[in-house]
Amino acid sequence: MNDRLSTSWGAYDLTRFPADPKDQLRAWSAADAYLLRHLAGEEGAPAVDLSGTVVVVGDRWGALTTALAAHGPVQITDSFLAREATRANLARAGRTPDETRLLTTRDAPPAPGAEGGGVDVLLIRVPKSLALLEDQLHRIAPALHAGTVVIGTGMVTEIHTSTLELFERIVGPTKTSLARQKARLVFSTPDPARAAGPSPWPRTYTLPADSGAGAGLTVVNHAGIFCADRLDIGTRFFLGHLPRVRAGAHVVDLGCGNGVLGTAASVAAPDATVTFIDESFQAVASAEATFRANAAEGAEAEFLAEDALAAVPPGTVDLVLNNPPFHSHQATTGATAWRMFSGARAALRPGGELWVVGNRHLGYHVKLRKLFGNAQVMASDPKFVVLRAVKGGGR
Repeated sequence: MNDRLSTSWGAYDLTRFPADPKDQLRAWSAADAYLLRHLAGEEGAPAVDLSGTVVVVGDRWGALTTALAAHGPVQITDSFLAREATRANLARAGRTPDETRLLTTRDAPPAPGAEGGGVDVLLIRVPKSLALLEDQLHRIAPALHAGTVVIGTGMVTEIHTSTLELFERIVGPTKTSLARQKARLVFSTPDPARAAGPSPWPRTYTLPADSGAGAGLTVVNHAGIFCADRLDIGTRFFLGHLPRVRAGAHVVDLGCGNGVLGTAASVAAPDATVTFIDESFQAVASAEATFRANAAEGAEAEFLAEDALAAVPPGTVDLVLNNPPFHSHQATTGATAWRMFSGARAALRPGGELWVVGNRHLGYHVKLRKLFGNAQVMASDPKFVVLRAVKGGGR
């Protein structure tokens, strides 16, 4: 896979994170390249003035931030993996850390000061989640001014009428470009008189009585979390078949999302210690809010935005609960699940257990047997299966 991105500012060898020579997914897209060509004046319009404050939202693997590093961009990302990829790609390009600012979606965005300022150029890689786009536009809109250049970019399949309506409602008049290599640009002109109001996120709901171990729990979802208004059916099935948590156990909710699995474990065993891990900063914030809304006083928990179990010391975990994703943005991949499973095996104590829920067709039992030497079906229905793997063999 050729991951070299050629731009007016130079050519860059880019990688995703964690770097994997077997990974066939590229670290930049035609949407990134189209936006960079437009900024440089290569698409028929004049080059964009990048001398002011440049903010890049949703840069998936740091391609935009790396190419524009000479202009001191501020990156805002929901992804721990994207932030680490950006750091690696900047270093590979010979850029120093102080040339850019790497913020998360939970940090305050750049804001105008007493003498004006704010954001002069806003570049947005359109995310898969419309809710995340809505939330981020609401958060950054107060920093825009009448002269701010606002450009979104994405593949044609990622930009819908609803996408354009969000830009129109929160920022101002919006139009799109012609498609190039199945990519499209979105141009929005800030309207200072437009009062978009506050973000409608986060959202809170209570789980119904048929939610197994989660019945009655209060769930808090920040924007961008999968199934924001209801419990996803895989997690609902898992909650009906959670293992018993022994007293004093260290439990990890891996790929925690809104944290309902780990919270249910903590409610069932208040003296357990639960570690919530997700690569999404929005997810970790959701998990913490869900835990705080339900956990017993004094219950212990840790909240980590990380690459799977990389930050958990080996041999320190009794139980891992996992509902692994099988998409990386628009691509379907089993790499994330494999990294989660292998990380779980390292983190578990001898006799420790990994419990996984997944679609039956994904064949996770094959991966688990290869890693653990065992995989037991604990529950199944026509769509989902709950699997148990034990480190060191069954017991």
